Amino acid sequence: MKISIPQMPADINPKKVRIIMICEAYPENMGDYFYSSSDSLFVTNTVGAFKSAGIKVESIGDIAKKGVYLTVAVKEPRQGLVVPPKVIEKYSYLLEEEIKLFPNLRAILLMGDAAIRSINFISKRLYKTRAVPTGSTYKIRSGKFYFGDIRVFPSYLPTGKNFLIEKSKRTMVAEDIKAAFKLLAK
Repeated sequence: MKISIPQMPADINPKKVRIIMICEAYPENMGDYFYSSSDSLFVTNTVGAFKSAGIKVESIGDIAKKGVYLTVAVKEPRQGLVVPPKVIEKYSYLLEEEIKLFPNLRAILLMGDAAIRSINFISKRLYKTRAVPTGSTYKIRSGKFYFGDIRVFPSYLPTGKNFLIEKSKRTMVAEDIKAAFKLLAK
């Protein structure tokens, strides 16, 4: 199987990206991906999460204009409920290369367990330590964690159907997005 990163949209300037939001995996239909759709669940949930954080956006393009790049840790659709660690590790090499494209990065939002595991695989390779400690997201998400000198925010996945049901997770995701933007104001 050939592994590739989808082409970055032309309107995203890597030097202006200061936040990356890493979600779990590609949708089953690539037409529903962040940069492929305007109304998929991936898109509407993500735009809604930014709005809940008080960030004035109406589209993925608006999010990009705010200096945020959206991507996934696993460059294939999820098979089953949990992405196996070996699959996350395999794709972490691509995510590592993707992160290197952004020289002015200040924050990484890790949306879900696959994103957290992926950044930890990369951090162990580069810095010989985890960026995020082991533990339930709700217990650790208020801590301050770093990937090198980039602040990372462990959070929850906003792209699935459960996000619409779980109000507490929607609140926490909005808080984490808001905290990442607050970091930029410093």
